[in-house]
Amino acid sequence: MSKIQTYIQENETKIIDDLFSLIRIPSISALPEHKDDMMACAQRWRQLLLEAGADEAMVMPSAGNPIVFAQKRMNPEAQTILIYAHYDVMPAEPLDLWESYPFEPEIRDEHIWARGADDDKGQSFIQVKAFEYLVKNDLLKNNVKFIFEGEEEIGSPSLEAFCEEHKELLRADIILVSDTSMLGADLPSLTTGLRGLAYWEIEVTGPNRDLHSGHFGGAVANPINTLCGMISSVVDADGRITIPGFYDDVEEVPQAEREMIAHIPFDEEKYKTAIGVKALFGEKGYSTLERNSCRPSFDVCGIWGGYTGEGSKTVLPSKAYAKVSCRLVAHQDHHKISDLFTKYIHSIAPESVQVKVTPMHGGQGYVCPISLPAYQAAQKGFEIAFGKKPLAVRRGGSIPIISTFEQVLGLKTILMGFGLESNAIHSPNENLPLDIFRKGIEAVVEFHLAYQG
Repeated sequence: MSKIQTYIQENETKIIDDLFSLIRIPSISALPEHKDDMMACAQRWRQLLLEAGADEAMVMPSAGNPIVFAQKRMNPEAQTILIYAHYDVMPAEPLDLWESYPFEPEIRDEHIWARGADDDKGQSFIQVKAFEYLVKNDLLKNNVKFIFEGEEEIGSPSLEAFCEEHKELLRADIILVSDTSMLGADLPSLTTGLRGLAYWEIEVTGPNRDLHSGHFGGAVANPINTLCGMISSVVDADGRITIPGFYDDVEEVPQAEREMIAHIPFDEEKYKTAIGVKALFGEKGYSTLERNSCRPSFDVCGIWGGYTGEGSKTVLPSKAYAKVSCRLVAHQDHHKISDLFTKYIHSIAPESVQVKVTPMHGGQGYVCPISLPAYQAAQKGFEIAFGKKPLAVRRGGSIPIISTFEQVLGLKTILMGFGLESNAIHSPNENLPLDIFRKGIEAVVEFHLAYQG
């Protein structure tokens, strides 16, 4: 047993008690009635960071929920690691589907069960306890800063302005985040890319009122028919998006990384069976795992109009609506894509209807080069703790704040997450296996020992 494993074993009761003290605070950012809980959780984090060995820790105001900042200065010549996490959690409803109360954590079957057990109190606690071990054993060589926010689950609306205002305070060499997942408990992985997002609502107006489809059908353009035709033209038969200029900034994934993706265990038949489809569709020339992670995509998220009630109504509707989105990849600017999409939809709209495109929201994609010294240190940490080299994996989802850090602070982020799909984040019975929790602490300790910048 290694020294860090012995430390975790000897101190596990205290470690778990401290984590549970955070989980018991229902820091739900989406619900205004939990405003006091947000402050209570921030203050508890401040106390725990000081106990872990931070030189200073403070709860700082933002335009929304408070932000916790702490730091440990070791050597002005050494690298500085900025650790980001969030202390807010999703609402726990529906409560009747939980096997135990979500804010009274329990250990069952070697798992911690509670809201926030993984996302992100459990994962952020991995970072803090690794830091504590390094400080207590005089092993910390680099400077460490912490920034914990309370609005990630509602889109981090206050964090960008906070970063702009406190650039000097947050100055660092690399950002370390534990808020992502691995391919499996026996298949460690590091997230190297996240897709960006652009989202719109389309409104198509035809006649000035709903019309009788018998009297007007065939003579007046149907807005739903027209909208469906416009939307269907956005993607061609080869799965390519047809918007002019859309691919201008798309990064081609290096061959070495494509080879890593090809080695990820993936059973396409099981994948299809799990989601109930007989065949898959996507951009020609790319595998399924490439299509859903490192290639852009276009999707209709919702479409409505006309009569949808019980029975039938022969109506030619006045209006039709759709909500659509694009997942973007590194170097695609969501503002640029939003403009290109809006112009394209207007350009293909027939004169028989009026079209309005309303941009909703968006975020930039992110890619972490696997050549970074910090990435290689994280890779070594996983290899020691889990006994095998982690795979480099790009994810199809989006974490907009990661690209914001790059734009505002000029820093790359290492996504050193330990979650599993079975951890059920955002769902009833969220959990974290104790074995993964322990290995996570060990991996982060080894990261710090290996990282020299």
